[in-house]
Amino acid sequence: MRRPGLHRWDVSQAEAVEMQKRLRAQLDLHSEPERIETVAGIDVSYDKGSDWLFAVIVVMRLPELQVIESASTTALVPFPYVPGLLSFRECPAVLQAWEKLQLQPDCLMCDGQGIAHPRRLGIASHLGLWLDLPSIGCAKSLLVGSYQEPGEKRGSFTPLIHRKEQVGVVLRTKDRVAPVFVSQGHKISLNQAREIVLACCTKYRLPEPTRQAHLLVNEVRRGAGIKEKTARQLTLLP
Repeated sequence: MRRPGLHRWDVSQAEAVEMQKRLRAQLDLHSEPERIETVAGIDVSYDKGSDWLFAVIVVMRLPELQVIESASTTALVPFPYVPGLLSFRECPAVLQAWEKLQLQPDCLMCDGQGIAHPRRLGIASHLGLWLDLPSIGCAKSLLVGSYQEPGEKRGSFTPLIHRKEQVGVVLRTKDRVAPVFVSQGHKISLNQAREIVLACCTKYRLPEPTRQAHLLVNEVRRGAGIKEKTARQLTLLP
């Protein structure tokens, strides 16, 4: 499912920062989609010691959280590691995987940030804009902001504040387990983003779409490593 692009990806770090500042003005943080029946979990993994990365999308149907489609891709890392510019490093591979999907999901969920980002344009916001879809960032760790610890019960949450602005919530998805950091990406309200994340959490801390994407991307990465090792061994055979 190819979509027209917002910009080119072969940019300098300075150009990337300026793009983020421009694109954040296009975000819709107030819409509340009436129908969210399918959620696409997105995750990316890197091959240590090489320039390869792996991107996976797993589409699940709500409320039963059944996997209905998945896609993956392997690509060369196109952009250096720069804090705050992760989307320029990972989005091109995610979009390659996206083109392999047969179904268009109703919502994207990224293992990363939405507007809880220094320039309010994390990977969830960037992908939401690019694909023109509701998107949510659900991160395992804090990038920016401060918060008070939420209550110990599942569903408890507190505001995530950065520069006197609420950029997300800190959400307890399982009793007495470390919370996750939820922020809007695009075309969704914060309340709805929080509700969807919680609806996607079962017996684990992480929501199933991104948890399943994480499991699959690691399988893809390990499989690629096995193939490379086998190829090297074959070249050594007499």
